[in-house]
Amino acid sequence: MKFNTNYLPIIIGGSLAIGILLGSYVHKTNLNTYGTQSISKNKLNKLIDFINNEYVDSVNTDSIVNMTVDKILSQLDPHSVYIPPAEQSQVAENMKGDFVGIGVNFYMYKDSVAIIKPVENGPSAKAGILAGDRILYAGKTKLYGRNLPTDSLFTKLKGTKGSEVELVLYRKSENKQLKVKLKRDVIPIKSVDAALLLTKEIGYIKINRFAESTYSEFKKGLSQLQKSKIKSLVVDLRDNGGGYMEEAIAIADEFLKDKQLIVFTKNKNATEEKTFATSEGSFETGKVYVLINENSASASEILAGAIQDNDRGIIVGRRSFGKGLVQREMDFKDGSAVRLTVARYYTPTGRSIQKPYAQGNEDYFKESDLRFKSGEMYEKDSIKVADSLKFKTPKGKIVFGGGGIVPDVFVPTEVEHGNEHIAFLLQSGMIGRFVFETLDSNRNTFEGLSFLEFRAKMKTSDLYYKQFQKYLYASGFDLPLKGNKSLVNRFITAEFARQLYGENYFYLVTLGEDAMVKAVLNQK
Repeated sequence: MKFNTNYLPIIIGGSLAIGILLGSYVHKTNLNTYGTQSISKNKLNKLIDFINNEYVDSVNTDSIVNMTVDKILSQLDPHSVYIPPAEQSQVAENMKGDFVGIGVNFYMYKDSVAIIKPVENGPSAKAGILAGDRILYAGKTKLYGRNLPTDSLFTKLKGTKGSEVELVLYRKSENKQLKVKLKRDVIPIKSVDAALLLTKEIGYIKINRFAESTYSEFKKGLSQLQKSKIKSLVVDLRDNGGGYMEEAIAIADEFLKDKQLIVFTKNKNATEEKTFATSEGSFETGKVYVLINENSASASEILAGAIQDNDRGIIVGRRSFGKGLVQREMDFKDGSAVRLTVARYYTPTGRSIQKPYAQGNEDYFKESDLRFKSGEMYEKDSIKVADSLKFKTPKGKIVFGGGGIVPDVFVPTEVEHGNEHIAFLLQSGMIGRFVFETLDSNRNTFEGLSFLEFRAKMKTSDLYYKQFQKYLYASGFDLPLKGNKSLVNRFITAEFARQLYGENYFYLVTLGEDAMVKAVLNQK
């Protein structure tokens, strides 16, 4: 089921999806390192010059070069990729973990910039900007009625730290315009979505990607939970497509004892580089549970594999994506970059969890979808493993290589068989859009309600579930929700909680009925 990406939220100061495509990578490479010329490179250079000087029509040789680079990389493996300048700047910010801006989450709604929620303690929140406000002007630049592309909007709202911008707003709730001046500041793009208690003794941390700030965010969350004397910790890596290896390794180090192997890599010369745990990890003795699914990839699999292969914890969920390749980035002067696969990584028992990609990139990335058809999303017995890729942990547990991390405790998808479109719907951004438009029409409904009062109100009505069905149909999506009412209703309620109260409250709603969390709570 393909969804219109115009409905996806544009998040400033929130999480931007880096995706499995980019996966894990290590430090950057100096462009000048590779300065030698060869016959093949001379041939390519001469061809570009020949086209530029002699071709009968005017052509953009930069575009030809980009297509050539893209084509070359696509023949190597699915994760060696070219990143154009416009995308690279966003990817770099996402991996850095912050940027300088005004600090708002927003949608483009009816040709205007509509505020979902100001970032807590950011410039916009401090200036009194409210959810539902429209930004009409940034300085002298008109932002409404123009269908501005996303990157252009980002440019108008971002800037240097301390730079001042005057915004003209329309406040719908008061039917008036107002001006605010604010100074841009550093806005975090959090990679740890939530750190909270599931029970008095079980902590929970949700990691959405591995950015430069992830380890410090994780440590802060863990430290807060340890003040509550937790005895167990759940690390949620579902839908985490990877990021920096170093961040995943640093987190694994917090759980493992001194000199335990975390991961090792092999390059083209079969040179091994091993990484071991150091002493005095902050959670070396408590119980550890790691949640994974079919979209947990790369650095997520490094962390899960280190926990599983060292018999340190229990992996709960469904088979992970299966990306065992490591990329190194090389930047170009035009702002673009290439990420090239330079090594394979192996879990401590020696497993490569890279799934096959010989059939081409399209089949490779569709493989996760095929798991629905094969029944793997519903039955553990449907997971395909090869006896030839069988390994043993120090305590004798059998683990498999060749295609992702197979969980110790299997939990089927909550989406009913035959209704696979619901899984894509929940990730499409449609519920978030619906909730925003519902709140935008009548914010008074929830005004002044505490979170507990909000929960009580939502539990007694399926009004918004029915409205969402109508919303989907009116938006051109005739999708049956029957059989998944409870699941969809839960995510509608959770999205209301996120937009009204904050990110942590989304998880306070969803985790109570979450099948994987229930599986953890049932462990002895």
